[in-house]
Amino acid sequence: MIDQDRFIEIVREAGRIAQSRWPGDGHECQTWEKSPGDPVSEADIAVDKFLRRELGRLLPSASWLSEETADDKARTRSDLIWLVDPIDGTRDYVRGRSGWAVSVALISANKPLLAMLSAPARDEEWAAVAGQGATLNGKTIHASVRREFAGARVPVDSLPKADADLTKVEKPNSIALRIAMVADDRADLVATLRWGFEWDIGAATLIAREAGARVSDAFGKPLAYNKHVPQDFGVLVCSPFIHAAAVERLEERAAYLTTKPDIL
Repeated sequence: MIDQDRFIEIVREAGRIAQSRWPGDGHECQTWEKSPGDPVSEADIAVDKFLRRELGRLLPSASWLSEETADDKARTRSDLIWLVDPIDGTRDYVRGRSGWAVSVALISANKPLLAMLSAPARDEEWAAVAGQGATLNGKTIHASVRREFAGARVPVDSLPKADADLTKVEKPNSIALRIAMVADDRADLVATLRWGFEWDIGAATLIAREAGARVSDAFGKPLAYNKHVPQDFGVLVCSPFIHAAAVERLEERAAYLTTKPDIL
């Protein structure tokens, strides 16, 4: 049995390490691009190294998959794997904005078992254990139960004409935090229509599911983790009562985009 208190301490400390370098508090943080438009910072690397060391000590039998570590495919032969995004929302992080979080999940048999998001710039700590509910700052949370698709709150910068019947709300850069907003009933719907990595959503989708949200890929199919290629097309997290309507709304666009890989 894993020491859950120690797990929380480790992820919380990772958040402190990130905040100690955060430009939003006036710190200098070296930043560069892994590829055009894909920033990374010295904080991403420092947090990644810390988490790999401490989580490895906590559960030596678990394999490792992180955005900032080369992918060792031997992980796919393991039933346990740490799934980590050292700083999800790096664009907000390097610009001194608060929409970032440290994201950690323990995957067991291809499903999230344990999860935490540490967002110290927002004074938020999200956590969940499979079958035991989800919390924000230690208090139990419940996801959106909106029943009408029209008017659903979506954390976006802008809405296309086809979705003009939806309602914009605050959008942190971190997809994990946007998903968590559904878990805390600050949003009703989060949807992406692109190929995304498991580490971006592993922790947040468990938190949302344990809070009562419905979670799937863009086509409404279940998500699985620790795949050979750790990606899914899109993520859809919403009130369970509008999930079918959301899948229907996205269906044509999702089908088109998956046949046009050059525009993803």
